[in-house]
Amino acid sequence: MKLWMRKIAVALIAVITLGIYIPELDIDVEAEQSKETADPNSDLHEKAITGDSEAPFLSAELPDEYTDISEPDPIQGLRDKAREQALVKMGPRITAKVEDEFQTAILPKMEEALQLILDETETTDFQYYSITEQPSDGLGERIFNIYDERTGKDIARFDVRRENRPMEGYWFNFHYHVKRDGFERHHDIGDIYWDKNIPPKWMA
Repeated sequence: MKLWMRKIAVALIAVITLGIYIPELDIDVEAEQSKETADPNSDLHEKAITGDSEAPFLSAELPDEYTDISEPDPIQGLRDKAREQALVKMGPRITAKVEDEFQTAILPKMEEALQLILDETETTDFQYYSITEQPSDGLGERIFNIYDERTGKDIARFDVRRENRPMEGYWFNFHYHVKRDGFERHHDIGDIYWDKNIPPKWMA
């Protein structure tokens, strides 16, 4: 077969099997680009981890090891709620006069008592413990109760009692009761002096 016929035959076969146009491929460039995309040490990956503004779309998709989400502390939550309910109980008129002494003399001991009660319980499921939100008003003693949400039963009860001591005047006695002795015994927290005059009613 002549050379020109051989060339025509090869060209026809190439057109039939591969098509008329075959684009040139730069294999080295494509391999480099795919490596850069997959390489965790690439600049793009580093910018995403450091929060660089050139890669904001990756910052929200970081794996868990790059995030620091801490669980809320249930015991601190109880402390905060206890303080809040004690101030609600006293009301603005009493709080205006005794708040400083309450913050320095009563609140720290109340928090110590709360921690002691939790330490003595037979569970660590403190996320199920709550504080009641209805202090008794008027002349009632209740500040708040700590109870287990699963059973609805009280674990401890924190109260404040008015005492009219002869020749001294009126005092506020803060104390608590616990479940283990049937809520009978008074566990003292501390006292705050009011005045010789009768104090306002609670929550007034």
